[in-house]
Amino acid sequence: MAGPMTERRPVAPRDAPVGPTPPELLPEAVRRAVTDIAGAPGAWCPELSPEGDRVAYVTDRSGIPRLEVARLDGATPLVLSGPAEEVVSVAWSPDGGRLAYLVSPGGSICAELHVVRPDGSGHRVIAGEDPRATVFAGGWTGPGHYVCSIAPGDGPDADIVLVDAATGEHRTLAVGGFLSVTSVSVDERFVLARRGPRGYRHIVVIDVATGVQRRALGLDAPGGIASEDGRFGPDGRSLYVRASLPGAPFTDRAGLVAVPLSEDGVPGEGRVVLSRPDADLDGYALRTDGTVLAVWSVDGVTELLVHAASDGAVVRQIALPEPVLPGWSLSADGATMIAELTGPRAPRGLWVVPITGPAAPALVPSAPGRPDPALLVTPVRYEYAAADGLPLSGWLYTPRGVQGPNRTVVSFHGGPEGQERPSYSPVAQSLVAAGFTVFAPNVRGSGGFGRAFVTADDGPAREASFADVRTTVDELVAAGIAAPGRIGAHGWSYGGYLTLVALTRWPELFAAGVTLAGMSDLRTFFAGTEPWMAAASVTEYGDPVTDRDMLAALSPMTDLERLTSPVLLAHGDRDTNVPVAESVQAHQELQARGAPSDLLLLPGEGHTIVGRDHLVELSERVAAWFDRWL
Repeated sequence: MAGPMTERRPVAPRDAPVGPTPPELLPEAVRRAVTDIAGAPGAWCPELSPEGDRVAYVTDRSGIPRLEVARLDGATPLVLSGPAEEVVSVAWSPDGGRLAYLVSPGGSICAELHVVRPDGSGHRVIAGEDPRATVFAGGWTGPGHYVCSIAPGDGPDADIVLVDAATGEHRTLAVGGFLSVTSVSVDERFVLARRGPRGYRHIVVIDVATGVQRRALGLDAPGGIASEDGRFGPDGRSLYVRASLPGAPFTDRAGLVAVPLSEDGVPGEGRVVLSRPDADLDGYALRTDGTVLAVWSVDGVTELLVHAASDGAVVRQIALPEPVLPGWSLSADGATMIAELTGPRAPRGLWVVPITGPAAPALVPSAPGRPDPALLVTPVRYEYAAADGLPLSGWLYTPRGVQGPNRTVVSFHGGPEGQERPSYSPVAQSLVAAGFTVFAPNVRGSGGFGRAFVTADDGPAREASFADVRTTVDELVAAGIAAPGRIGAHGWSYGGYLTLVALTRWPELFAAGVTLAGMSDLRTFFAGTEPWMAAASVTEYGDPVTDRDMLAALSPMTDLERLTSPVLLAHGDRDTNVPVAESVQAHQELQARGAPSDLLLLPGEGHTIVGRDHLVELSERVAAWFDRWL
């Protein structure tokens, strides 16, 4: 569907240069800064050993994400994964004898499940050998059993499977729908799983013997509309469910609900344990002393609190050295956490965080080095309002010494359920180092602001999210932040799609654009993505059959003739989440029309660019592109 009528700028002739400015033509100081910023290694997905003396984690210090194990006393880490294994996540068995880890083969989203002993011996692949299948992480149910979800690749469903780590034998525990396991009872009689499409998921209790699935929360119970995570209580006779809490005073935010469970697995009436009208519950842990460790997201900033499970009262708040906590592992006694922390000037790193006692958090001795802090800036949260009055916000990165209107890049996150937070952003910081102001908004549809906000762009309501883009640019210009005519659009995944939407609907607003792994046509996205991804995305975008006309109207390819600004389309050539064809077809069409565009395919990369050399190359190309065209 065409956007509002605007005066068109002339399209560049076919013989106009369409390639990006080579990185070597950037000022040498900028190139060195971008290399330092984008090449900074990180560490994430920490997993404490049962004894609490070692930590397993994923790090890209060697160039791609690999599995390491390190002692907390600072001894040299041991690399456990193979040189070609791109590691996604890791979990330690309860007896400490094995580590289970997911591998993304060649950048593919179709992950494999590997096991290895902590000394590096006994390595084997125990699930996902079929290249069409996808393994989704679960957890250990005992020393020798790992439970996970496996999508076979030829349909939209995923089954819950118990895998014997020693023999590789599989036992299917539950089928029927796209099931993502969240917990298994100690006796393995019941499974908690998340099922349903995006934005409308719910936790079910599955009786392994009969296959019967029951909602953990009724439709009219607190949080019954959408629930994301469930755990069995320490007593085995209760459930704890992280769910949206609609109605006053909860304001649709995510909180924690306790649910009694009968002997035959029937959930009872839920009781709200934790809720805040100003924050979403990102994660939680049930401690042995009857308290709950809660990870809250307040406007994107993490607050770590200990609550009484009885009435939710705050027992303790733990200060964190960085503002965002994406992952963590709690010791068996609940006294210490290994936290994955990040901030605008700190890549993801591992910290020892005491939950009790006066000690301050400390970096894990084996943590990778950090970039020069003098190269980085700290963004500020910026609030404004949409055209219909809906509160919006984002994070504003301003180069040192810049006052008044500046060349500005508006950077859209993925998801669209993702959220811009004050975490480490190599591309944003690289652009700032090149002299650009960067604004990273959370338009409607973003996570972290309650369920009503995250579903406000579903289906035909996506038009309102598009309008937020225009509002954002108008706000930046009116506030004297952005210089009219020198504004660029950038985004990854859904953000790449939103960038193409912005360039086609408002060609007069944006002087250039860069997309990474973005959809160009929602119809071809549904046809080419993984079957389970297509099935899960119907509630977000629309049905590929019955809503085909709407999907066409929402697709940039439909209006690509309106795109007159130079655009760089980047994509991992192994991406099957948003298939690489989405960027290729847009580039081919733009080239046929003589529009200034370029295509950057990153070999061996999937939907997320993880190779550090490629991250540096991508950041340089993005900075060079905007430096040329803005």
